[in-house]
Amino acid sequence: MAPAKPVPSGPAAPAATAAVPQIQLIPASPGGALDAADEAVDLLLDSGRAPGDVLVVTTGAQHPWAEHELSFGEASYWAQHDAGDDVFCADAAIVSRAASRPVVVVAVNGGPASAAASALPLAHARAGALLIVCGDPQQINAVLGAGL
Repeated sequence: MAPAKPVPSGPAAPAATAAVPQIQLIPASPGGALDAADEAVDLLLDSGRAPGDVLVVTTGAQHPWAEHELSFGEASYWAQHDAGDDVFCADAAIVSRAASRPVVVVAVNGGPASAAASALPLAHARAGALLIVCGDPQQINAVLGAGL
């Protein structure tokens, strides 16, 4: 009788697991969401977070920084994104084009309900460590609960 072939013992190679970012909700009205997002970014930077680690997404009106930078043209705007050395602000409609960053801050500052519904899952996917969402808690929880 032939000896049985040895069966590998020991653990199989660990499956790759993606880190799930922590989610922080900052209650704010649509009119105050952008200010709350800016305050969150200031706190992140004051605590030592590198500016290039932060992406800010808006669902309503563009962030004033984005408006200013876009006034120089799309190429210049996206070149700053690609450089990755400063906080980058993007409208929810184009966030799918933005690269992942350790921290994503979303200002639910108006716009159609569909903007938040599509932006929050995308922002969650782009956040490496932390997703901060500033806006109406009921709307955000409805989206995050269903979309994630």
